[in-house]
Formats: sequence, structure tokens, C-alpha cells
Amino acid sequence: MPFGDHRTETRTLLGAQLVFNIGFYAVVPFLAGAMSTEYGLDAAAIGLVLGARTFSQQGMFLLGGMLADRWGARRAILTGCLVRIVGYATLAAASDFSLFLLGAVLTGAGGALFSPALEARLSHADQPAGTGAPSRGRGRRRSVFVWLAITGEIGAVLGPVLGSILLGWGLDAALSLGIGVFAAVTVLLWYLLPAGPDRLPPDHGGAVPAAAPAAAGSRWACLRDRRFVLFCALAGMNMLAYHQLYFAVPVELSRRGLDGAWLGALFLLASVLTLLLQLPVSAAGQRMGPGRALAAGFVLEAGAFTGAAVTSMHPGAPDGSLVPLLGVVAVLILGHMLLTPTILSLIPSFVPAQGPSSGRGAYYGLVATCGGVAVLTGNAVLGRLLDLTEQHQWWPGTPWMPLVLLALLAAAALPVVLRGHGTARSADPSPSTAPSGRAR
Repeated sequence: MPFGDHRTETRTLLGAQLVFNIGFYAVVPFLAGAMSTEYGLDAAAIGLVLGARTFSQQGMFLLGGMLADRWGARRAILTGCLVRIVGYATLAAASDFSLFLLGAVLTGAGGALFSPALEARLSHADQPAGTGAPSRGRGRRRSVFVWLAITGEIGAVLGPVLGSILLGWGLDAALSLGIGVFAAVTVLLWYLLPAGPDRLPPDHGGAVPAAAPAAAGSRWACLRDRRFVLFCALAGMNMLAYHQLYFAVPVELSRRGLDGAWLGALFLLASVLTLLLQLPVSAAGQRMGPGRALAAGFVLEAGAFTGAAVTSMHPGAPDGSLVPLLGVVAVLILGHMLLTPTILSLIPSFVPAQGPSSGRGAYYGLVATCGGVAVLTGNAVLGRLLDLTEQHQWWPGTPWMPLVLLALLAAAALPVVLRGHGTARSADPSPSTAPSGRAR
């Protein structure tokens, strides 16, 4: 199998991510339409429900990571599955706004418990099958987070297909599928995930024994590490950039007078590129080293936004073409593919070598929470700029320029942050396991 040199536990977690995404994307993309057509909720109520789901997940990632450190990753992963089952059951039982809101919050909270714990556990499990040490003699082994991106994307493609088939029977049918998927994941992980405590990889010199639950002080250590907080703030620009597929790109479609159905083609392009190119792009990132890979990824994203700004047009302009947006999305996704595995694989290098090894959950949670804050504030500013540009007839590319500048800032600053941290690449052939040579 393509990632057969990873441990059985790693393959189990990757499979869980695949199925978890199928269950999520079979329901959530169709939630707004169903609340409107089947239950008659107005736009304000629907927006609040969807916003609450996003905020409860992104805003609670740090808390979810801390709970993973306190409980252990296995217990947090299983609890996240159970909470999402309760959330979907609440949505299935909902007939008014209050229950939809509660179900959405529970759905987001389940993800906030599941994802940081899974990523932290993967970072421990990222070593060859049947050995206790990283692979160093067989060339550069792909980071487990490359496979996490691919399996997650497969779920993001298959989920809407299944959801659209089931939606003919109503939202409850899609929710029932989601409940069944998460229940199956819970049972399988209960039996397949080792019940023992998380351990650090042996490349820490074996000085750290099996992890005990993190002490209260260690759970807050990620916030006291100024270098890591700065790393999180800059890395969060990647999530802000990616989420423009959901916000600014649809606005550009509307400006060009193109039907909203073309958005599906752009998402399909993003998924196809990820599935086809994630492996070679990640291999290129490994050869560059983490600092250069981060810089190149953000430069690509800045280039995508520059292209969007240059080709942007005022609403109602004639001869709107989809071709520029195809190029924008392609370059943006290339940058995202380079950045995402690099960022995730770098996180364990910030975790102190001494002390409880289970403290990674909070570190992964903080990165995700910073990304969520970046999306919330960045989209608010971008939305305001879009309104002002239309009101005052400014240059139509104006709203894109802050995104260009933020991406360039991250490209310039992140290598500097890493330079003093000892994460610059040397000749280490195992970027996915050695803290000194991570390539997310």
C-alpha cells in the first residue's frame, strides 16, 4: 500500500480521517438549503446556525487539544466521534431554530475534540512499520501529514456525492448516513487504537518515558512560547487564504456575471489538483526544506491573489471569463498543498523535549484556532473592502491587496522564525519524524 512503511496505528488514523470527512461532507454542504426549503428558516437564522458551527469548531480547537492532553488522544478522538453523533441526532430531531443551533454547535465541538487529538497522535505514530526508529536508509519517506491531506480530500469529494444522492429522501437520510459513519468510526477506533498512553518517537533520545496526562502548566505552555505563537499567527494566513474559495472567489464569480454553478467546477478543480499533485508537491517541499517550502507556498498564494486582483472587475462588467479564476484557484491550491503538510509536521518541534509528551494536542489546537481567528477577522475586513470598493468605484482589485500583503509577510517572516529555532533542513532524510527536519 502507498503508505505501507507507516505503522498500523497510523493507517488506522488515516482511515478514520477519510471516513470522518465522508460523514461531514455528506451533510454540512447541504444544511443551509435544507433548513431553508424543508424547514422554512430565514437567511439570518441559517447564517447564525452555520456561523455557530464554524465558531464552535475553530474557536474550540485549543480547548479540544488541551482536553486531548489531559485525557489522552484516544479518549479525545472517541469522545469527538460521540459528540458529533449527538450533534447529528439533534439536527435530525430539529424542527425549529433552537435545536438546529444546538445541533450545529455540537457538530462543531465534535470536530474540535477529534482533529487536534488525531493530528497529535499521528505526529507520535509517524514512524516506519515494524521498527522503533525513523527510516533513514531508504530515502526520504513522505510525511504522514501528506497522506492526511490526501485522505481528507478523498472524503471531501466522496461525501457530497453520497449526500446529494441521499438528499432526495430529505436531510434526515443524509444525517442518518452521517450518524452511521461516525458510529462505525467510533467502534473501529475503540478496538483498533491502542489503549496505552501516547509516546514520543525514539529520535528524542529515549529520555522521555510514556506520557502521563499533562499537568495544568504544561497545557498552557504553547501560549507562553512566543516563537510558537508567532508561528501560529503567520501560519494562520494559510487557512485565511484557502477559505477565500468559500468567500472571495464566489464574489468574483458574481462580479463576472457567471452562474453560481461554476463554483462547483472550481471546487472540483481544487480536489483533482490535490489528489493528483499532493505527493509530488510535498516531495518538492521536502527537498526545499521547511523554511524555503513555507516561503514558496506563501509566495504562490500571494501570486494567486495578485492574479485575482489584476483580472478583477466591477459587478456587471461585460465579457466575464472563468479562465482567470481557474488560474487563481490552481495557483492557490498549489501553495496550500506545499504549506499544509509542512506546517503540521513542524509543530512537534516546538514541543519541549522534556516533560509530558502528550502536550502536543494543545499545540495543534492553537494552530487551528489561530487559523480560525484569521479567517474570522480577515473575512470581516475583506467583506468591508468589497462593499467600499463597490460604493466608491475603487479599483476592483483593491479587496485582494491585503491578502497579497499578508501572504508576502508570512513568506518573509516564517523562515526567520524557524531560523533561530533549529528547524532548518540539513541532510536529514526523515522530515516527517525528526524534530530538526520537519516538512509539514
